[in-house]
Amino acid sequence: MDPTAAILPESHTKIPSTGACAQVRTARRFDLLFTKATVLAGWSTVALLAWITFQIAYEAWPAFQQFHLSFLFSQTWDTDNDVYGALPFIYGTLVSSALALLIATPLGVAIAIFLTEDYLPPAVQDFFKFTVELLAAIPSVIYGLWGIAVVIPITNQIGNWLNAHFGWCPLFSTPASGPCFFPASFVLAIMVLPTIAALSRAALKATPTATKEGALALGATRWEVIGQISLPMASTGIVGAAVLALGRAMGETMALAMLVGNKNQISASLFAPANTIASLLANSFGEATGMQIAALMYLSFILMVMTLAINAIAEWVLDYTGATKRHA
Repeated sequence: MDPTAAILPESHTKIPSTGACAQVRTARRFDLLFTKATVLAGWSTVALLAWITFQIAYEAWPAFQQFHLSFLFSQTWDTDNDVYGALPFIYGTLVSSALALLIATPLGVAIAIFLTEDYLPPAVQDFFKFTVELLAAIPSVIYGLWGIAVVIPITNQIGNWLNAHFGWCPLFSTPASGPCFFPASFVLAIMVLPTIAALSRAALKATPTATKEGALALGATRWEVIGQISLPMASTGIVGAAVLALGRAMGETMALAMLVGNKNQISASLFAPANTIASLLANSFGEATGMQIAALMYLSFILMVMTLAINAIAEWVLDYTGATKRHA
Protein backbone atom coordinates (compact mmCIF):
# COMPACT_ATOMS: atom_id res chain seq x y z
CA MET A 1 0.00 0.00 0.00
CA ASP A 2 1.25 3.49 -0.89
CA PRO A 3 2.13 5.24 2.40
CA THR A 4 1.05 8.60 0.97
CA ALA A 5 -2.46 7.29 0.34
CA ALA A 6 -3.20 7.39 4.06
CA ILE A 7 -2.07 11.02 4.29
CA LEU A 8 -3.34 12.67 1.09
CA PRO A 9 -7.01 12.77 0.08
CA GLU A 10 -8.06 10.46 -2.72
CA SER A 11 -8.46 13.38 -5.16
CA HIS A 12 -4.81 14.32 -4.65
CA THR A 13 -3.55 10.85 -5.46
CA LYS A 14 -5.25 10.65 -8.85
CA ILE A 15 -2.95 11.04 -11.86
CA PRO A 16 -4.27 13.44 -14.54
CA SER A 17 -5.72 11.62 -17.49
CA THR A 18 -4.08 11.70 -20.91
CA GLY A 19 -6.94 13.84 -22.28
CA ALA A 20 -6.50 16.46 -19.53
CA CYS A 21 -2.76 16.66 -20.22
CA ALA A 22 -3.46 17.12 -23.92
CA GLN A 23 -5.89 19.96 -23.17
CA VAL A 24 -3.30 21.70 -21.00
CA ARG A 25 -0.65 21.40 -23.71
CA THR A 26 -3.10 22.71 -26.32
CA ALA A 27 -4.00 25.70 -24.12
CA ARG A 28 -0.34 26.50 -23.54
CA ARG A 29 0.41 26.32 -27.27
CA PHE A 30 -2.54 28.62 -27.97
CA ASP A 31 -1.35 31.12 -25.32
CA LEU A 32 2.15 31.09 -26.80
CA LEU A 33 0.81 31.52 -30.33
CA PHE A 34 -1.49 34.36 -29.24
CA THR A 35 1.37 36.12 -27.45
CA LYS A 36 3.60 35.90 -30.49
CA ALA A 37 0.77 37.13 -32.75
CA THR A 38 0.13 40.19 -30.59
CA VAL A 39 3.84 41.01 -30.41
CA LEU A 40 4.07 40.66 -34.19
CA ALA A 41 1.05 42.93 -34.66
CA GLY A 42 2.57 45.58 -32.38
CA TRP A 43 5.94 45.56 -34.12
CA SER A 44 4.20 45.52 -37.51
CA THR A 45 2.57 48.83 -36.64
CA VAL A 46 5.96 50.30 -35.76
CA ALA A 47 7.47 48.88 -38.94
CA LEU A 48 4.61 50.30 -41.03
CA LEU A 49 5.10 53.76 -39.55
CA ALA A 50 8.85 53.56 -40.17
CA TRP A 51 8.28 52.39 -43.74
CA ILE A 52 5.84 55.23 -44.47
CA THR A 53 8.29 57.74 -42.99
CA PHE A 54 11.16 56.34 -45.06
CA GLN A 55 9.15 56.37 -48.28
CA ILE A 56 8.02 59.97 -47.82
CA ALA A 57 11.52 61.09 -46.88
CA TYR A 58 12.97 59.22 -49.88
CA GLU A 59 10.55 60.89 -52.29
CA ALA A 60 11.21 64.29 -50.69
CA TRP A 61 14.99 63.94 -50.82
CA PRO A 62 15.48 65.76 -54.20
CA ALA A 63 13.61 68.81 -52.85
CA PHE A 64 15.59 68.69 -49.61
CA GLN A 65 18.85 68.55 -51.55
CA GLN A 66 17.89 71.56 -53.64
CA PHE A 67 16.18 73.80 -51.07
CA HIS A 68 17.54 72.50 -47.73
CA LEU A 69 15.96 74.13 -44.65
CA SER A 70 15.32 77.38 -46.53
CA PHE A 71 12.25 75.55 -47.84
CA LEU A 72 10.65 76.11 -44.43
CA PHE A 73 11.04 79.91 -44.59
CA SER A 74 10.43 80.72 -48.25
CA GLN A 75 7.05 82.10 -49.37
CA THR A 76 7.46 81.38 -53.10
CA TRP A 77 5.57 78.55 -54.75
CA ASP A 78 6.33 78.84 -58.47
CA THR A 79 5.65 75.62 -60.36
CA ASP A 80 6.79 77.11 -63.69
CA ASN A 81 10.31 77.81 -62.41
CA ASP A 82 10.50 74.97 -59.87
CA VAL A 83 10.93 77.34 -56.92
CA TYR A 84 9.10 76.20 -53.82
CA GLY A 85 8.64 77.40 -50.25
CA ALA A 86 6.52 76.01 -47.43
CA LEU A 87 6.01 78.98 -45.11
CA PRO A 88 2.50 80.08 -46.29
CA PHE A 89 1.22 76.52 -45.95
CA ILE A 90 2.79 75.94 -42.54
CA TYR A 91 1.37 79.27 -41.40
CA GLY A 92 -2.10 78.45 -42.73
CA THR A 93 -2.06 75.00 -41.12
CA LEU A 94 -1.02 76.32 -37.71
CA VAL A 95 -3.34 79.34 -37.71
CA SER A 96 -6.46 77.47 -38.87
CA SER A 97 -5.82 74.69 -36.34
CA ALA A 98 -5.14 77.16 -33.52
CA LEU A 99 -8.33 79.11 -34.29
CA ALA A 100 -10.33 75.88 -34.37
CA LEU A 101 -8.86 74.90 -31.01
CA LEU A 102 -9.67 78.33 -29.58
CA ILE A 103 -13.31 77.87 -30.57
CA ALA A 104 -13.70 74.16 -29.76
CA THR A 105 -11.93 73.95 -26.39
CA PRO A 106 -14.31 76.14 -24.31
CA LEU A 107 -17.32 74.54 -25.99
CA GLY A 108 -15.98 71.01 -25.49
CA VAL A 109 -15.16 71.63 -21.83
CA ALA A 110 -18.61 73.15 -21.28
CA ILE A 111 -20.23 70.06 -22.81
CA ALA A 112 -18.05 67.83 -20.63
CA ILE A 113 -19.12 69.73 -17.49
CA PHE A 114 -22.76 69.52 -18.55
CA LEU A 115 -22.50 65.74 -18.96
CA THR A 116 -20.60 64.98 -15.74
CA GLU A 117 -22.13 67.19 -13.07
CA ASP A 118 -25.55 65.47 -12.83
CA TYR A 119 -27.53 68.21 -14.49
CA LEU A 120 -29.54 65.59 -16.39
CA PRO A 121 -30.83 62.06 -15.81
CA PRO A 122 -28.38 59.33 -16.93
CA ALA A 123 -30.50 58.36 -19.95
CA VAL A 124 -30.56 61.96 -21.20
CA GLN A 125 -26.81 62.29 -20.57
CA ASP A 126 -26.21 59.20 -22.71
CA PHE A 127 -28.31 60.71 -25.50
CA PHE A 128 -26.32 63.96 -25.52
CA LYS A 129 -23.05 62.03 -25.28
CA PHE A 130 -24.02 59.92 -28.29
CA THR A 131 -25.09 63.03 -30.22
CA VAL A 132 -21.77 64.81 -29.65
CA GLU A 133 -19.75 61.73 -30.57
CA LEU A 134 -21.88 61.30 -33.68
CA LEU A 135 -20.31 64.49 -35.05
CA ALA A 136 -17.11 62.51 -35.60
CA ALA A 137 -18.94 60.14 -37.98
CA ILE A 138 -20.01 62.85 -40.44
CA PRO A 139 -17.83 62.79 -43.60
CA SER A 140 -15.45 65.68 -44.09
CA VAL A 141 -16.94 66.63 -47.45
CA ILE A 142 -20.35 67.08 -45.80
CA TYR A 143 -18.81 69.56 -43.38
CA GLY A 144 -17.28 71.35 -46.36
CA LEU A 145 -20.58 71.61 -48.21
CA TRP A 146 -22.33 72.79 -45.04
CA GLY A 147 -19.63 75.40 -44.58
CA ILE A 148 -20.06 76.70 -48.13
CA ALA A 149 -23.86 76.78 -47.98
CA VAL A 150 -24.41 77.97 -44.40
CA VAL A 151 -21.28 79.17 -42.61
CA ILE A 152 -19.64 81.34 -45.29
CA PRO A 153 -22.74 83.55 -45.91
CA ILE A 154 -22.94 84.23 -42.17
CA THR A 155 -19.20 84.88 -41.70
CA ASN A 156 -19.19 87.19 -44.73
CA GLN A 157 -21.70 89.46 -43.04
CA ILE A 158 -19.80 89.35 -39.75
CA GLY A 159 -16.46 89.95 -41.48
CA ASN A 160 -17.66 92.90 -43.51
CA TRP A 161 -19.19 94.53 -40.42
CA LEU A 162 -15.97 94.03 -38.44
CA ASN A 163 -13.89 95.37 -41.32
CA ALA A 164 -16.10 98.45 -41.64
CA HIS A 165 -15.93 99.29 -37.92
CA PHE A 166 -12.58 97.81 -36.81
CA GLY A 167 -10.58 97.72 -40.01
CA TRP A 168 -7.62 99.30 -38.20
CA CYS A 169 -7.11 96.00 -36.38
CA PRO A 170 -4.92 93.55 -38.35
CA LEU A 171 -7.33 90.71 -37.56
CA PHE A 172 -10.12 92.49 -39.45
CA SER A 173 -8.06 94.40 -42.01
CA THR A 174 -9.66 92.76 -45.06
CA PRO A 175 -13.33 92.39 -45.99
CA ALA A 176 -14.82 88.91 -46.15
CA SER A 177 -15.52 87.79 -49.69
CA GLY A 178 -15.84 84.01 -49.45
CA PRO A 179 -13.64 81.13 -48.29
CA CYS A 180 -11.09 82.26 -45.72
CA PHE A 181 -9.59 81.47 -42.33
CA PHE A 182 -12.64 82.10 -40.15
CA PRO A 183 -15.29 79.79 -41.71
CA ALA A 184 -12.65 77.10 -42.23
CA SER A 185 -11.60 77.31 -38.58
CA PHE A 186 -15.20 77.33 -37.35
CA VAL A 187 -16.08 74.16 -39.28
CA LEU A 188 -12.81 72.57 -38.17
CA ALA A 189 -13.75 73.36 -34.56
CA ILE A 190 -17.00 71.41 -34.96
CA MET A 191 -15.04 68.48 -36.38
CA VAL A 192 -12.61 68.24 -33.43
CA LEU A 193 -15.29 68.96 -30.81
CA PRO A 194 -16.03 65.24 -30.08
CA THR A 195 -12.37 64.59 -29.24
CA ILE A 196 -12.17 67.44 -26.74
CA ALA A 197 -15.58 66.72 -25.21
CA ALA A 198 -14.98 62.98 -24.77
CA LEU A 199 -11.51 63.23 -23.22
CA SER A 200 -12.44 66.23 -21.06
CA ARG A 201 -15.46 64.31 -19.82
CA ALA A 202 -13.23 61.36 -18.91
CA ALA A 203 -10.86 63.67 -17.00
CA LEU A 204 -13.72 65.34 -15.12
CA LYS A 205 -15.36 62.02 -14.22
CA ALA A 206 -12.07 60.91 -12.65
CA THR A 207 -12.25 63.75 -10.13
CA PRO A 208 -12.66 62.16 -6.65
CA THR A 209 -16.31 62.27 -5.64
CA ALA A 210 -15.42 62.48 -1.95
CA THR A 211 -13.49 65.70 -2.51
CA LYS A 212 -16.43 67.34 -4.24
CA GLU A 213 -18.93 66.11 -1.67
CA GLY A 214 -16.70 67.42 1.11
CA ALA A 215 -16.62 70.86 -0.49
CA LEU A 216 -20.40 70.84 -0.86
CA ALA A 217 -20.74 69.81 2.78
CA LEU A 218 -18.62 72.81 3.80
CA GLY A 219 -21.00 75.16 2.01
CA ALA A 220 -19.49 75.51 -1.45
CA THR A 221 -21.89 75.99 -4.34
CA ARG A 222 -21.92 73.66 -7.33
CA TRP A 223 -20.15 76.24 -9.52
CA GLU A 224 -17.51 76.79 -6.84
CA VAL A 225 -16.88 73.04 -6.78
CA ILE A 226 -16.60 72.96 -10.57
CA GLY A 227 -14.34 76.02 -10.77
CA GLN A 228 -12.12 75.34 -7.76
CA ILE A 229 -11.97 71.53 -7.61
CA SER A 230 -13.14 69.72 -10.74
CA LEU A 231 -11.52 71.89 -13.41
CA PRO A 232 -8.14 72.34 -11.63
CA MET A 233 -7.87 68.61 -10.94
CA ALA A 234 -8.82 67.73 -14.53
CA SER A 235 -6.84 70.55 -16.15
CA THR A 236 -3.93 68.43 -17.33
CA GLY A 237 -6.26 65.91 -18.95
CA ILE A 238 -8.17 68.74 -20.63
CA VAL A 239 -4.91 70.17 -21.97
CA GLY A 240 -3.99 66.74 -23.30
CA ALA A 241 -7.37 66.50 -25.03
CA ALA A 242 -6.89 69.90 -26.64
CA VAL A 243 -3.42 69.01 -27.90
CA LEU A 244 -4.70 65.72 -29.30
CA ALA A 245 -7.48 67.62 -31.08
CA LEU A 246 -4.87 70.01 -32.47
CA GLY A 247 -3.06 67.11 -34.10
CA ARG A 248 -6.37 65.94 -35.58
CA ALA A 249 -7.13 69.42 -36.93
CA MET A 250 -3.75 69.85 -38.60
CA GLY A 251 -4.28 66.82 -40.81
CA GLU A 252 -7.80 67.69 -41.98
CA THR A 253 -7.99 67.90 -45.78
CA MET A 254 -11.27 68.05 -47.64
CA ALA A 255 -13.22 70.53 -45.52
CA LEU A 256 -10.23 72.89 -45.39
CA ALA A 257 -9.67 72.58 -49.14
CA MET A 258 -13.27 73.70 -49.69
CA LEU A 259 -13.33 76.52 -47.14
CA VAL A 260 -9.89 78.07 -46.59
CA GLY A 261 -9.57 79.81 -49.96
CA ASN A 262 -6.47 78.01 -51.32
CA LYS A 263 -4.43 81.18 -51.79
CA ASN A 264 -0.69 81.01 -51.13
CA GLN A 265 -0.25 84.06 -48.92
CA ILE A 266 0.40 85.06 -45.33
CA SER A 267 -2.10 87.49 -43.81
CA ALA A 268 -2.98 88.40 -40.25
CA SER A 269 -6.63 88.92 -41.17
CA LEU A 270 -9.14 86.27 -40.13
CA PHE A 271 -11.12 86.96 -43.32
CA ALA A 272 -8.27 86.61 -45.81
CA PRO A 273 -8.02 83.48 -47.97
CA ALA A 274 -5.10 81.19 -47.19
CA ASN A 275 -3.88 77.67 -47.76
CA THR A 276 -2.82 74.67 -45.69
CA ILE A 277 -0.45 71.79 -46.29
CA ALA A 278 -3.24 69.22 -46.49
CA SER A 279 -5.30 71.38 -48.86
CA LEU A 280 -2.36 71.95 -51.19
CA LEU A 281 -1.62 68.22 -51.29
CA ALA A 282 -5.25 67.41 -52.12
CA ASN A 283 -5.48 70.03 -54.86
CA SER A 284 -2.05 69.71 -56.49
CA PHE A 285 -0.67 66.21 -56.13
CA GLY A 286 -2.71 64.67 -58.95
CA GLU A 287 -1.24 67.04 -61.54
CA ALA A 288 2.28 67.40 -60.12
CA THR A 289 5.39 66.35 -62.01
CA GLY A 290 9.15 66.39 -61.46
CA MET A 291 10.44 68.61 -58.68
CA GLN A 292 6.92 69.63 -57.69
CA ILE A 293 6.26 66.06 -56.53
CA ALA A 294 9.39 66.16 -54.39
CA ALA A 295 8.36 69.53 -52.93
CA LEU A 296 4.90 68.18 -52.10
CA MET A 297 6.45 65.13 -50.47
CA TYR A 298 8.70 67.48 -48.48
CA LEU A 299 5.55 69.24 -47.28
CA SER A 300 4.02 65.86 -46.45
CA PHE A 301 7.05 64.97 -44.36
CA ILE A 302 6.82 68.29 -42.51
CA LEU A 303 3.11 67.75 -41.79
CA MET A 304 3.73 64.20 -40.61
CA VAL A 305 6.48 65.31 -38.24
CA MET A 306 4.27 68.09 -36.86
CA THR A 307 1.25 65.85 -36.27
CA LEU A 308 3.30 62.99 -34.82
CA ALA A 309 5.04 65.37 -32.43
CA ILE A 310 1.76 66.92 -31.30
CA ASN A 311 0.09 63.52 -30.85
CA ALA A 312 3.10 62.23 -28.93
CA ILE A 313 2.91 65.22 -26.59
CA ALA A 314 -0.83 64.69 -26.12
CA GLU A 315 -0.41 60.98 -25.37
CA TRP A 316 2.33 61.77 -22.88
CA VAL A 317 0.13 64.31 -21.10
CA LEU A 318 -2.82 61.89 -21.02
CA ASP A 319 -0.66 59.02 -19.77
CA TYR A 320 0.92 61.27 -17.15
CA THR A 321 -2.49 62.15 -15.74
CA GLY A 322 -3.94 58.67 -16.19
CA ALA A 323 -6.72 60.05 -18.38
CA THR A 324 -6.04 57.54 -21.15
CA LYS A 325 -6.59 54.59 -18.83
CA ARG A 326 -9.71 56.12 -17.37
CA HIS A 327 -11.14 56.83 -20.82
CA ALA A 328 -10.44 53.29 -21.99
